[in-house]
Amino acid sequence: MDDFSQQIYSQVYQIPIGKISTYGDIAKFSGFPGYARQVGRLLSNLPQGSALPWHRVINSQGTISLCGDGRARQIEALRNEGIIVTEQGRVSLKAYRWDGYPE
Repeated sequence: MDDFSQQIYSQVYQIPIGKISTYGDIAKFSGFPGYARQVGRLLSNLPQGSALPWHRVINSQGTISLCGDGRARQIEALRNEGIIVTEQGRVSLKAYRWDGYPE
């Protein structure tokens, strides 16, 4: 596994239950500012059933970027953690955004 992937996975793993982060924040926290798209691409290639909490990462507008079944799975996973998600896949960044520090 390359350094980029390792750093991204490490940051995503640290997002606490009930919190979300953005692709850009994860890139920044990992030491790769400006690599939000690459974070999204990396997470989209995770194997089915991965233990990494990929569902806690959304886009910078506070919405889920996935479509179809992936979107429905992400909404369900977030709601199961107590996060309010609209039917359009919107989450309040103000209420749920993780600051990157361990709790």
